[in-house]
Amino acid sequence: MEGIQNPTPRTVEEVFSDFRGRRAGLLKALSTDVQKFYNQCDPEKENLCLYGLPNESWEVNLPVEEVPPELPEPALGINFARDGMPEKDWIALVAVHSDSWLISVAFYFGARFGFGKNERKRLFQMINDLPTIYEIITGNAKQSKDLSAANHNSSKSKSSSGKPRHSESHTKASKMSPPPRDEDESGDDEEDDEQGAVCGACGDNYGGDEFWICCDACEKWFHGKCVKITPAKAEHIKHYKCPSCSTNKKIKT
Repeated sequence: MEGIQNPTPRTVEEVFSDFRGRRAGLLKALSTDVQKFYNQCDPEKENLCLYGLPNESWEVNLPVEEVPPELPEPALGINFARDGMPEKDWIALVAVHSDSWLISVAFYFGARFGFGKNERKRLFQMINDLPTIYEIITGNAKQSKDLSAANHNSSKSKSSSGKPRHSESHTKASKMSPPPRDEDESGDDEEDDEQGAVCGACGDNYGGDEFWICCDACEKWFHGKCVKITPAKAEHIKHYKCPSCSTNKKIKT
């Protein structure tokens, strides 16, 4: 498999980097590339697996033939369940198995290279600071509520935002960039909010200098670069739907 050809991670930081790369690939498969992923999981084909690769790409392929495999294998036969349940439920099921696989690969590397208690704890903490794929795909990540509430508050007062806006309605402008948090919140709450604010496509944390846009259907936030929307293009969008929501509608019809 392509992912095995990459340099084997040996330190906690290298294992976490490998984890993030594979995670980003899986998020693409289940969000921005969901229609392509859906079509590749033909129930008429043999047992298929979804692999996330360290270079932030993904592939649907047969399991490796070697026994035992060099790395833990993802869930087998995900294509057989595709047409047996609602599409959203199937995507959520694949997301749960993908989260489990990512952790198993990370701790396989930890065991293989003799990580001690402190190293394992640090690796788990780094992983645990990120929302799971399941949380992002289903909208259950903490950032959904935080950003929705903050968006509602910012739409009430233009002065709450320290960033200049174009001459559009404030409701539309606030949709295009995650609003600032209230200054009177405690430091712990601010830290939690920052960790929870993640892009629905790549899963990376919110950065104050980056352009973001909110989907009107699922209310998830996305980097403009991840969904190929520029600030200029967003000015002409009345109701934005992310690739996943747009694709879901096409599949159902």
